[in-house]
Amino acid sequence: MAQSYLRHRGRSPFFHPWYNAVITAGLSFFLIYLAVRLWQWAVSGAVMLPGQAGECMQAAGACWSILQEKWRLILFGFYPQAELWRAVAVLVIVTIAAGFSSVPRFWSRRLPALWMLVVVTVLLLLSGGILGLPYVSPDQWSGLPLTVVLSLGAIIIALPLGILLALARQSEIIPLRAAAVALIELVRGIPLVTALFVASVVLPLFLPAEISIPKIIRALFCIAVFLAAYVAEAVRAGLQWVPGGQREAAAALGFRYWRMQQLIILPQALRVSLPGLINAFLDFLQATSLVVIIGLFDLLGTTRAAIADTTWQAFYLEAYLGVAAIYFVLCFSISKYSGWLETYLQRSLKR
Repeated sequence: MAQSYLRHRGRSPFFHPWYNAVITAGLSFFLIYLAVRLWQWAVSGAVMLPGQAGECMQAAGACWSILQEKWRLILFGFYPQAELWRAVAVLVIVTIAAGFSSVPRFWSRRLPALWMLVVVTVLLLLSGGILGLPYVSPDQWSGLPLTVVLSLGAIIIALPLGILLALARQSEIIPLRAAAVALIELVRGIPLVTALFVASVVLPLFLPAEISIPKIIRALFCIAVFLAAYVAEAVRAGLQWVPGGQREAAAALGFRYWRMQQLIILPQALRVSLPGLINAFLDFLQATSLVVIIGLFDLLGTTRAAIADTTWQAFYLEAYLGVAAIYFVLCFSISKYSGWLETYLQRSLKR
């Protein structure tokens, strides 16, 4: 019996029984065929950089020349060309700040102050109007900088707001708990696109004529409130995971509520909530493309504007694939870092 068991365990599930072998062979040939056709379309039969639209029309494969021709419009949209260095500087500053924030040795109480400085610098660079920088209207902020501003701003606002909502939902104060539940369920029960439309079209009708809130600010707070509702649910799951005995022990030691949350409860809850938080951040990073319905052009919106040129309109697929690559790099980097962070936090607890 032992020999029969070992013989069975030694058989590959890809080739035993016989129908598994047939399925494996069929899928292998199909994947090889797809890989060959993809190579022919994307590489061997494609027009690489540089190239012209007329040359692309005669090619059998992809036309990557559209990325060379329209990269400025796709990445930076309608931001003034003479001031593009400011948009590039914003991307560089955010990247460097994110890099510092991802290294545990730089985690300290100074980190929030660093990000406040980053936010102020980003806003000053993009808007201008001071220090000799020409003023650029928020309506001209577009492309990748707009996607970064909306995503980063939404996370900065939503994370503390979501934590407060999660704590309020578990509060023993009934009116506070009811208000938190009502807000979370209301936000999660309506589409984001509807809220953006209301914030853009309906809200200005109820404001005095002398008050004008830029569309980007309305969109940012709308996305942030929606993200905060999902953050609250992720954090609430983490709070429920923390054993109640730890709260009782902390109270017996004389810890006040906020001190207990800061030092004992929230560090554990946030560690458990990390996968859900990262998933929510990635979802809303991609959801920023919905702002196009209120007249803002994020990275996907500027891509649509780029392919509106009839000369290059036939090569819309290549443009979308280029933008998809940017989104993939952003999302994949965040995903891989979150996996590393989970492992790092688990090792820190075992020390």
